[in-house]
Amino acid sequence: MTEPGREEPGLERASGWDCFYAVVAEIPRGKVATYGGVARLSGVYRGARAVGWALRALPPGAAVPWWRVISSQGCVSPRAAGMQAQADLLRQEGVVVSDDLRVDLERYLWDAEAGA
Repeated sequence: MTEPGREEPGLERASGWDCFYAVVAEIPRGKVATYGGVARLSGVYRGARAVGWALRALPPGAAVPWWRVISSQGCVSPRAAGMQAQADLLRQEGVVVSDDLRVDLERYLWDAEAGA
């Protein structure tokens, strides 16, 4: 419990993550974005790790397609749901994920400005 007028630690940060969630929600099926790309589109430069923390904090069943966000090297990222689960979700959307859990960014990277 906190003193009157003081927020719980982390609440300000969590509400600040809404900008990341909004960008991730815009990534179309069959496309991916990088953590850094989501951060830049949110106006948070050098905020890739913050995007990672925000996505990790999503409650189960949240309507944010977290699986569409991968590393800048095209790798599926470890998280509580598991790397294979993320790869499977991407494959269900038509994204080719290699056996070593990589995605071809030249083919599948979302170009937010072009809308594709």
